[in-house]
Amino acid sequence: MMTVVRVEEGATVVVCRGRLAADVTERFRREMKNHAASAKRLVLDLGEVTFMDSSGLGAVIAVYVSARSSGCELRIVNLTKQVRELFRMTRVLTLFEPAGTHLMKLP
Repeated sequence: MMTVVRVEEGATVVVCRGRLAADVTERFRREMKNHAASAKRLVLDLGEVTFMDSSGLGAVIAVYVSARSSGCELRIVNLTKQVRELFRMTRVLTLFEPAGTHLMKLP
């Protein structure tokens, strides 16, 4: 997986591309934890994630925990159909508050 990071309107936006699976989750968690520690608002754009497994889902939840403990607001945007279905099937989607058609915000 590859990430592209940019800062816009006071938020650190991380665009995730490719597979978010077991082989990359540890690096992803470390990278996102660093961003959450230094940002007031972190936006994960998952629109270009082609596959996510349970390890990837766990990594996203770990990012939420890191962000929350750092006082960072986390938003997740542009869930693909596959990722949205994974979130729904595991009931993780119920943790999110809809903030628009493709925008989801963690509580």
